[in-house]
Amino acid sequence: MITRRTLLSTLAASAVTAPCAFAAELGDDGLHKQPWFMDSFLELPDDLADAAERDRHLMVLVEQKGCPYCREMHEVNFARTEITDYIRQHFDVVQLDLWGAREVVDFDGEALEERALAQKWGVNYTPTTILFAAAHAGAGDARAAETFRLPGYLKPFHYLSSLEYVESGEYRKQPFQRYLQDKFAELEEKGIDPDVW
Repeated sequence: MITRRTLLSTLAASAVTAPCAFAAELGDDGLHKQPWFMDSFLELPDDLADAAERDRHLMVLVEQKGCPYCREMHEVNFARTEITDYIRQHFDVVQLDLWGAREVVDFDGEALEERALAQKWGVNYTPTTILFAAAHAGAGDARAAETFRLPGYLKPFHYLSSLEYVESGEYRKQPFQRYLQDKFAELEEKGIDPDVW
């Protein structure tokens, strides 16, 4: 006869030995970390200029401690190699803390704390992914430098599509919604049903 104690012991043991889903590492600041994040001096004009010299773009991730959607981005989106490989190939990534106090130099040259920069940029949700295309290196302010913003969590298909939208230069030609419609039509022609949700 299985007792409650035996059942609980068995369940606990299987939880320890069972394979678990991808879990992103937490840093000392409580934010999830990826090994391909840039170790930056947080001088964003220089970061974008350096990326552009190597034909890359700059991605700024604004996150906060305890954010469940940030965790989802790391444990779902960044667990997919098609996304992380694409990021690593085309983007330099800087992570900022929505409530952080590190000094950051904005594109207009102003030095301010992360939390003040987030407020200045109108970041209201975490995670917020802001993409700065290489073509915008040398822009005089963040508004001119910013290419595309993902406010909040996007599922993997839309997240990767956003990266492709910037890398391909399609942001110059059409709105993102039109780009997605074209992508859906192209996949449908090939008989592919994208995993959107």
